[in-house]
Amino acid sequence: MNLGGTIRVNKIGFCIICCIIILFVIYLSPPRTSQSKPIVNIKTLLLAAIEAAERGGEEVVRALNDTIVKHSKGETKEGVNIPVTNADYKSHCVMYYGIREIFPNIKVISEEEEEKRNCVNLLPLDIDTSSTKLPDLPDEKVDSSKLTVWIDPLDATKEYTEKLFNFVTTMVCIAYEGRPIIGVIHKPFEKVKKTHWAWVNKGSSFVNKQIKEHNGPNIVIISRSHAGYASEKVKKFFGTNTRLFEAGGSGYKSLEVAVENVTAYFHTTDISKWDICAGDAIITALGGRFTDLNGNEIDYSSRADTLLKTGVLAAPLKKHVEVLKRKQGSLD
Repeated sequence: MNLGGTIRVNKIGFCIICCIIILFVIYLSPPRTSQSKPIVNIKTLLLAAIEAAERGGEEVVRALNDTIVKHSKGETKEGVNIPVTNADYKSHCVMYYGIREIFPNIKVISEEEEEKRNCVNLLPLDIDTSSTKLPDLPDEKVDSSKLTVWIDPLDATKEYTEKLFNFVTTMVCIAYEGRPIIGVIHKPFEKVKKTHWAWVNKGSSFVNKQIKEHNGPNIVIISRSHAGYASEKVKKFFGTNTRLFEAGGSGYKSLEVAVENVTAYFHTTDISKWDICAGDAIITALGGRFTDLNGNEIDYSSRADTLLKTGVLAAPLKKHVEVLKRKQGSLD
């Protein structure tokens, strides 16, 4: 017996064994998708959205103690000035970076832009996941890559500079695969500050969980900045006896529909999606309908254009269908 001899290795057999070992290791390893696509608890994200909107509202109110610095971002196609103030930026800082700090993997789109280094005294959002603030809501978890958060740090800036504070809101919207599922609208200037929120098919802060048809003559809320052109369309689609309510701020207008103070919200000109996403989510959650003027649902995914050019119609379901039929009939 030659104990000092050499051992010949079959190269093909050795390669096969190595391949089997590699495949076995891959089989036992956890899927990479769980690492590349972090999971987000939607209830926790809602708590963050509420806190962010309220923090933003505090900044908007606090800014009144300083000199309001107003600039212009340009004009709309209709020639209306688009102002921006230091209050917009201060609110943006606490809302945008507050959410991004907790949820770094979620795409957040804000009306304003400000580098973090220019934001002062930033404090993290105080999110208590054990809070009984939202006791009846489920801990629903989703892939973060399918979420987009839209924020409006100060809706109705023009009215803010004119001291028409009742129109002012701060808003956060959460969209899943392009559809709005959560809307948060905070009114910072109410005597008793109120934050309105709704999560589609899950719950809301509203007493009436479903929007009812408005009793009495039609009252349609429109933009005070574009009232002339809209009023003609309203009379045509809602009837000549329709009463017009001119108001500022898309958040304010959406809430007026949600609490049944008006028949519908009607908008005819270009509008940014951070202005309407939260209202869309709330009205949809309450059983209403929020679309463009052609009846199409609005895409709030991060890849979509931030500007909607086909107007807005928001109303209880029955009224929404009725108005679209009238509009279509006028085109035939």
